[in-house]
Amino acid sequence: MALSLSFSAVASAAYPDHSIRVILPYAAGAAGDIVFRMLQPGLAKELGQPVILDYKSGAGGNIGTQEVVRAAPDGYTLLLGATNNFVINQFLYKGMSYDPSKALVPIAKVVDVPAFIYLNASVPAHNFAELKSYAEKHPGVLNYGTPGAGTTPALSGWMLSEAIHGNMTAVTYRGSAPGVQALLANQIQVYIGGYGIASAYLPSGKLRVLAVALPERFAALPSVPTTKEVGIGSAVVSNWWGMAAPKGTPAPIVERVEQALHTVLSDPAIQKKLQDQGFVVSLESTATFKANLRKEAPYWEDVIKRSGVVIN
Repeated sequence: MALSLSFSAVASAAYPDHSIRVILPYAAGAAGDIVFRMLQPGLAKELGQPVILDYKSGAGGNIGTQEVVRAAPDGYTLLLGATNNFVINQFLYKGMSYDPSKALVPIAKVVDVPAFIYLNASVPAHNFAELKSYAEKHPGVLNYGTPGAGTTPALSGWMLSEAIHGNMTAVTYRGSAPGVQALLANQIQVYIGGYGIASAYLPSGKLRVLAVALPERFAALPSVPTTKEVGIGSAVVSNWWGMAAPKGTPAPIVERVEQALHTVLSDPAIQKKLQDQGFVVSLESTATFKANLRKEAPYWEDVIKRSGVVIN
């Protein structure tokens, strides 16, 4: 036992002495990919070693996450995952072979991706109250798009439909880009997603944005009210991205990565770049991140039970 502890201490003190692999459990182009590319040079500088991104997509992020779960707990294989990978998929997928709350060591939340409620301009509603009124008077007429079953936008779409009594129909696409194109073509009328995916279409008037799921208004769109202001509270929830390590990773290594990450995220230039792409920087401590995960998981468990969504 003493030898094992001594080896762990030595390994932690030397960390990192070679490149670090960060697994993104989604395809290239995902929000996490965009974020990581901005952080990558700074992380490599702070850690003194190359930090390499490895795409391992499939099964709603479960394939890549499972690879991290099974990796050696030495700090050289890390996860950059989304809300689903930490607090949703264990309730959504039948027969998952691991519980992320037990199999992963949270390091830190990286960014929030504020969720905006976008509306095709053909719908006779210029604000949220008008959308709610229209939906109540025309139940079943509106369609909302999702970038995948069980994702935070999909679950938020279901909750929004419940909140406005719209009986909206979900239409699932393979990612955000085709969903936004369908919104522009009026194949769907409502889409919930980040700033970067659809904000470029707002000046032309093709789309409208009715609310954003944030505690305060988004700086780039200050006229857009929050979901709390329009009276639906947490019926729409923003996505977020965080980093984690396999269970058993020594605390000094977790602290080293957290420190490097926070140093990079504290750079005003990086914060500006992220904000311009629609991301909100989080500087939560590891302890706060862990505590928030414990609070958030039951919320999603309840939503999934009520929605009846299950993926085999």
